[in-house]
Amino acid sequence: MSDSKLAGQYLDAAIGLLRRVRDEEDRNIAAAGTLIADTVADGGRLFAFGAGHSSLAAQDVVYRAGGLALMNLLSVPGVVGVDVMPATLGSALERVDGLAGAVLDSSPVRAGDTLVIISLSGRNSLPVEMAMNARELGLRVIGVTSVAYAEETKSRHASGTFLKDHCDIVLDSKIEVGDAELTYDTVDAPFGPASTMVASALMQATMATAAAELADRGIQPPLLRSGNVDGGHEWNGRIFTEYGDRIFYRR
Repeated sequence: MSDSKLAGQYLDAAIGLLRRVRDEEDRNIAAAGTLIADTVADGGRLFAFGAGHSSLAAQDVVYRAGGLALMNLLSVPGVVGVDVMPATLGSALERVDGLAGAVLDSSPVRAGDTLVIISLSGRNSLPVEMAMNARELGLRVIGVTSVAYAEETKSRHASGTFLKDHCDIVLDSKIEVGDAELTYDTVDAPFGPASTMVASALMQATMATAAAELADRGIQPPLLRSGNVDGGHEWNGRIFTEYGDRIFYRR
């Protein structure tokens, strides 16, 4: 098999996944976008969290040109991306009971805010407890996860539950257990992960839906513009001033 044929198979698999979430998650995406719009319209704040590589899709909607300025990253030291050595420490921290409560208690979240939690498997203690504790605090929770994991694996949380069990809205990424779209006859392990791409697409589709929903209500969505276009910095400065009490990544 040629390298180009294998690359084409990966891209075909990725396109297939995007089509599935477009067709099968459209109602959930619409509901998530409406929830985001409701939060903005009601004076609430927006937060996104993901651990390990799931954090990449969370970071993708924070301080992003074309994105809602009110989306803030809920950061957990040692868990965001692969920012620790050894990298396996981040995976270990995801399984620590009680960490989510400590993070939320020291964060600026409050009742009426919305938190998006991204976790491919949704089985580890951190995302499960993050969702549970957030709802107890009066936040609305959107989960971006693969429902397949809840059907084919066991939870690592004492409750035996998954992230999807503690969300107001669930966006199913359709990723199969193992997150590998390709095999090759001389390669021992499957490869070609697609979860980051699909999770980011779900997030951006939700943000786009929220922006349109706000506009349809007569509310100009607080979007950021690229700093690499003329007038971009001035536009963003006005947004930061107007919504400064709801933006926590800039002081």
